[in-house]
Amino acid sequence: MLVLKTFLLFILTALAEILGCYLPYLWLKKDGSAWLLLPAAVSLAVFAWLLSLHPTAAGRVYAAYGGVYIAVALGWLWLVDGIRPTAWDVVGVAVALIGMSIIMFAPR
Repeated sequence: MLVLKTFLLFILTALAEILGCYLPYLWLKKDGSAWLLLPAAVSLAVFAWLLSLHPTAAGRVYAAYGGVYIAVALGWLWLVDGIRPTAWDVVGVAVALIGMSIIMFAPR
């Protein structure tokens, strides 16, 4: 259950971070409204709060989170940007998730 909870928390954290960065991107590069900065700031605050919910050392959480972030970012690429990930993208995600699993769940 801890594995599932940790993984789901990482996914929510990644979505909050990506949204917090994507909205300013829309404002800066796609002529979006400056009002996009308000939900972006809220999203980044939620991102930081979600990272604080993990029960292990912060550095370990940040390192492991990176693997899940990569997977979620490529999902975003496909679902939001409409660009299908390549086979190499999928291999990279698999390697990153294996690394995340080693960091988070190795015996201490």
